[in-house]
Amino acid sequence: METVLGKAERAELTVLRASIIIGSGSASFEIIRDLVEKLPVMVTPRWLNSRCQPIGIRDIMFYLSAVLDNPACFGRAFDVGGPDVLTYRQMLLGLAAERGYKRWIVTVPVLTPRLSSWWLYLVTSTTFSLAQSLVESLKNDTVCDPRKSISAVVAHECMNYRAALALAFTRIEQNEVVSSWSDALSSGTMRQNYMDAIQIPKNGMFFNRQLMPFRRPVAEVLDNIWRIGGDRGWYKTDWLWRLRGFLDKAVGGVGLRRGRRSPSRLRAGDPLDFWRVLVADKASRRLLLYAEMKLPGEAWLQFRIIDQADGSSAVEQLAAYRPRGLAGRLYWYSVLPFHGVIFKGMVKNLVQYEDNAAR
Repeated sequence: METVLGKAERAELTVLRASIIIGSGSASFEIIRDLVEKLPVMVTPRWLNSRCQPIGIRDIMFYLSAVLDNPACFGRAFDVGGPDVLTYRQMLLGLAAERGYKRWIVTVPVLTPRLSSWWLYLVTSTTFSLAQSLVESLKNDTVCDPRKSISAVVAHECMNYRAALALAFTRIEQNEVVSSWSDALSSGTMRQNYMDAIQIPKNGMFFNRQLMPFRRPVAEVLDNIWRIGGDRGWYKTDWLWRLRGFLDKAVGGVGLRRGRRSPSRLRAGDPLDFWRVLVADKASRRLLLYAEMKLPGEAWLQFRIIDQADGSSAVEQLAAYRPRGLAGRLYWYSVLPFHGVIFKGMVKNLVQYEDNAAR
């Protein structure tokens, strides 16, 4: 017994190494998509001529399942990739062709890795740390080594780049993106012990509470709450929300570009523009968001539908802020004049909003 307990066990791991994964929700795919859809003309660094071997996310899932509990894969590392070897320039132009866009790309030798990281961060929805990691990896070719190919152990024919793109956009258009890179807590700035923030603190806080009664069906108002942010917007002065997102992005925050995973569904942990969903409980008619924007403090935004004594219902909208030091208090008072306009109009429009497109 002592010999067995005292002997260190060595785990026989299987490692799969992939270059660019093409699929809805993949960080690398979303970055390429952002570049193509936002920039008709791109002035890009030299690493755009590096070669890679993109692989579809469906093929990745196949390999992950195939190596599971497969003795032939224990303790080994494999390179996985699709049938196409492309430069990043070819990948961008291929996505543009798939979407029917005409794009022009000019490569220049003067963009340093740091400038390239800032370029990606400002143009796309990625975080700066992810942009840095990506730029570092793009300096070199990431093509499968034939000596480490998985095909000798697991036979499988991967889809080509264009087919993987077509599948990804089909999933996006059908609102079937199951998860996204931005779902990870590391994609924002919220501390990892986020469960502590699920209940809004009561002490040392500033609050803005709005109550809006209504008599329309509760399900319709609840649906409006669940569709907030993203393409729907914030029901009042969206240009101010976009300005706040731009300022947040300019100082290294997440900005508004993450959007939301689904236009109509929310779950705990989802990113929602520069918020993180902590509670999305339709049964109790409560949605609680936690701010991941750059702030000298912590902020929450909660929506609840409550029953009134007269038989009507009301939306309770509660903005809560816990300042950090003097800077946090100065921040609250500096934005206080906007609260009366934004929060009052926001809850009113949320209750009254009619989705004519859905009719």
